[in-house]
Amino acid sequence: MHFGHANALRQARAMGDYLVVGVHSDVEVEKNKGPCVMKEDERYAAVAACKWVDEVVKDAPYVTTLEMLDEYDIDFVVHGDDITTAADGTDCYQIVKDAGRYQECKRTVGISTTELVGRMLLLTRDHHIRGSRAIKSPIQGVDEAAIANFSQGSKPVGALTGIAHYLSTSKKIIQFSSGGEPKPGDRVVYVDGAFDLFHTGHIEFFKRARELGDYLLVGVHDDQTVNAIKGGNFPVMNLQERVLGALQCRYVDEVIIGAPYSVTKDVLEDVYHVDVVVHGASDRPTDIDGRDPYELPKQLGIYREVEHPCLGLTTTAIIERIIANRHVYIERQARKAKKALAEAEAEQREKEVKAACHI
Repeated sequence: MHFGHANALRQARAMGDYLVVGVHSDVEVEKNKGPCVMKEDERYAAVAACKWVDEVVKDAPYVTTLEMLDEYDIDFVVHGDDITTAADGTDCYQIVKDAGRYQECKRTVGISTTELVGRMLLLTRDHHIRGSRAIKSPIQGVDEAAIANFSQGSKPVGALTGIAHYLSTSKKIIQFSSGGEPKPGDRVVYVDGAFDLFHTGHIEFFKRARELGDYLLVGVHDDQTVNAIKGGNFPVMNLQERVLGALQCRYVDEVIIGAPYSVTKDVLEDVYHVDVVVHGASDRPTDIDGRDPYELPKQLGIYREVEHPCLGLTTTAIIERIIANRHVYIERQARKAKKALAEAEAEQREKEVKAACHI
């Protein structure tokens, strides 16, 4: 689940008092859209961890029915201001629209699952070796110079989708922020990382880190730092996108934007007084100069490591899923592009009908 999804959930929650979110199964998604990037259990957990969600309905039907709304005592459905169609081309929300139980929220421009898959298809390498820049792209015919730094933006590349650069604003960050300050006596926990392609591994890590205190402060490294450490074309998502991904999580209280890779005295004292610094038990990173980035908190005796059930799920593992099924995802992108054109035409027809009704 990316921050565009979270923004839709935020807007939907503001329209009512209790937000129920239906999440489709892998079978339903593959039938109507194509192969999933995240498995259904991962998507259920990701939605449940969003701070604006009150309840998750698993294996929700792809076409929303009135029977489902009545079963869960739902007053109306909220969706973005774009048409979504099922495999047979029908509007997934036409039934609830006709029943007067449908409202729209503003879609987040510049981010989508299709967009992220396109970035991974264009920017991945067959071997994710830190600092390796000599390996050629596995996608034949891709101009390396054009995709060397996706954060600079690019022109659309065929059916793979354009490489967009989401532009965040202070308003959006405020909307996603909890706004809460640690109370006197609260134990402040600090974690840091890239948190690229925000996933359940990050969520479980945040959850367990938060259990060690009362307030979770998250440091998100900037694009240049992540690229210098991981090499290749990491990160897949830029800093603004990754910050919003962290802020939407219910376990996160505050974020340091562009945190230094090595934990410094400023990090521990200038924002809030940090009581505990937490890192994942399976990862042993070093800074660009080879030094331990957690040297200072270890010296102070405030460093802790945590384990969680999703240690095997990493950003690299997600990218490897795409690489392993590259041709399937390329076909998915082509189908999505074709379907998007049909949905845009249907959306335009709907707008024309609405306009005619107001004449």
